[in-house]
Amino acid sequence: MEPVTLTTDRLVMRAVGPQDTDAVYEACQDPEIQRWTTIPSPYLREHAQSFTEQLVPDGWRDGSMFTFGVFLHSGQLTGMLGITMRALGMGEIGFWAAEQHRANGYVTEAALTACRWSFTRAALDRVEWRAEVGNRASRAVAERAGFTIEGTLRSATNNKGVRRDTWVGSLLPSDLGLPSTAPYLPAR
Repeated sequence: MEPVTLTTDRLVMRAVGPQDTDAVYEACQDPEIQRWTTIPSPYLREHAQSFTEQLVPDGWRDGSMFTFGVFLHSGQLTGMLGITMRALGMGEIGFWAAEQHRANGYVTEAALTACRWSFTRAALDRVEWRAEVGNRASRAVAERAGFTIEGTLRSATNNKGVRRDTWVGSLLPSDLGLPSTAPYLPAR
């Protein structure tokens, strides 16, 4: 699939490329991003370069991961968001916010925009959110975006060689008033 650009009143969401390597590198020096995500730590410039020049374009090309840099209309990087394909019709969302842009609702806005796109253009019927237990900022974004928190998975994440318990939640097309590509029969 060719990368797409999504826009909101405040944001431009697009695939990052070589021109964004420095901004990604600088944002990922934040200890909170390194602590709560599975990016390498320490995060080196070559990690950012590999991400912007190889991982992101490859994910779009083969349809395995749809990664968006989240930018203000002025061009400033506010965060990163990706939807990784996990099974037929199901993807997993992940995101981070640059330190100076937290608590502005940008990531929630981006998450809703990306999920709407994934339901209407990428044929997904479920987007899962996962975060290590204790990552309250990520959970707050998921809840504000309308995800239903489904529970805790024991030892479900390996973050830098340590197994950790993980919160899991989901968003369905019907949660946003959208149709599914396949019928859904909820448990009774």
